[in-house]
Amino acid sequence: MNKDEQDIRHKQRMQRKKEIVDSSIAKATEDRGVLVVNTGNGKGKSSAAFGMVARAMGHDMKIGVVQFIKGAFSTGEEAFYRRFPEIDYHVMGQGFTWETQDKRKDTAAAQAARKIADSMLCNQQFDLVIFDELNIALKYKYVDIDQVLDATKNRPHNQHVVITGRAAPQALIDAADTVTEMPAIKHAFQNGVRAQKGVEL
Repeated sequence: MNKDEQDIRHKQRMQRKKEIVDSSIAKATEDRGVLVVNTGNGKGKSSAAFGMVARAMGHDMKIGVVQFIKGAFSTGEEAFYRRFPEIDYHVMGQGFTWETQDKRKDTAAAQAARKIADSMLCNQQFDLVIFDELNIALKYKYVDIDQVLDATKNRPHNQHVVITGRAAPQALIDAADTVTEMPAIKHAFQNGVRAQKGVEL
């Protein structure tokens, strides 16, 4: 097959693909808030959520962030996003569960975070809310899954919610509109590289 024939076949494939994509776009006519879940053992769940924060800022949206587990040290995203008045940012965690080793303290912190999260889910001024590492709080039952599902179900019609963390419960996955699972294929930490600013911190 010569180059001209390859070009013709490529164009034909892209034309067929465009027909499929255009058909899918034409069928998507509903406008409403979506529930997004980023889970899995791989890196990037929170990073993807904060990428959505940047995107929402570009559309002049009001944003709420509640971090359920992180909190023992300042992260780059916290240092950056706290600069912007359109973002209501709350770091509520006591640190990773294997560091705190205190279920009562972790539960109390998660419950306090849930109250702030619930207040955002009742407030139509928030266009996008991020509940970072909420899945961990759900896994250890610091927060009740039924309460979370009820609050997200009854939020303002156009409000978007992003929930991150490993081990998302099946009930949350079932309720979500979009779920992304990030697998752990390879990580520098496994080869003795410490967490790096701008990458993990």
